Amino acid sequence: MTSPVTIRHDLDRSVTVSAGNVEILTYTYRPDTPVLESPKPYLDPLRTLTGDVVTLFRPHDHVWHKGIAWSLPHVGEHNFWGGPTYVHGSFYVQLENNGSAVHRDLTALSAVGEKAHIGHRLDWSSQQGDPVIQEQRALTALVLDGRTWALVFDTAMTNVSGAGLDIGSPTTKGRPNAGYGGLFWRGPRSFTGGIVQSPSGSGAGDDLRGTTADWMGFRGQHDGTGAWSTVVMVDDASNPRHPPLWFTRSEEFACLCPAPFFNEEVHVPHTETIRFRYAVVVAAGDRGEEGTTEAAAQGRSVLQTVSVPERATVVA
Repeated sequence: MTSPVTIRHDLDRSVTVSAGNVEILTYTYRPDTPVLESPKPYLDPLRTLTGDVVTLFRPHDHVWHKGIAWSLPHVGEHNFWGGPTYVHGSFYVQLENNGSAVHRDLTALSAVGEKAHIGHRLDWSSQQGDPVIQEQRALTALVLDGRTWALVFDTAMTNVSGAGLDIGSPTTKGRPNAGYGGLFWRGPRSFTGGIVQSPSGSGAGDDLRGTTADWMGFRGQHDGTGAWSTVVMVDDASNPRHPPLWFTRSEEFACLCPAPFFNEEVHVPHTETIRFRYAVVVAAGDRGEEGTTEAAAQGRSVLQTVSVPERATVVA
């Protein structure tokens, strides 16, 4: 049996979606993040339907990691990731280039049956306040069964900077195998040492970093209860660079990131729009290799289920 979803809107701050009596996600759309952490909306906490938290907020090792966030370290000269910028030959340098993705307005907010939908319009600006990107994003949460729910994240970004923008990563700037950037998930501390899985098999540590796949999963164990959870991220077939390279690890910490800018920049001309779409499946329990593959199939189905009107579109 599945649970109907409800929404609580904390005005001018966040939206929380619940399934039954469990708050499965909170989307903070107007954060109080310091400038040096490149302020942006984030999803934290995310919980399974049984109440286990599967994200981590502002860890001391990388304070700019906040649950799940759309984070880009190299957008032209701007850093929308947070912290220092990778500069080849100097490693990471703190520059005055930490941009912000700032809330403009919510364009949709609804909960019907087992589905909740949030539409959000944002303005991305440089640290000095100059316009860089206008974004329209859509978040849709769907309860799939008694132990599984999914999030569809959809973004359309329009370049309004006045010149072309090259979107890349530390790897495109010269640091090997550090191609992070995109929809980034940071898992709980207790997930460190967990199991990373792709369509071709499972790995640990950095085994699957830099590999190509249309989905990637992570199976981790919680402190306290000893329960397991499974998180699967699925790349939409319409995305640029599908299937992407992935930035993933289970040592020093747990993370997943489909990284379309891993080792090659994407050029976005002025006034043009680039779109990305993902499903994130959150499942209670260790689904094992076969069950994780099935969860990925659920994610692909969800991407097809969410109708075209709910996809992100640029609003003039």
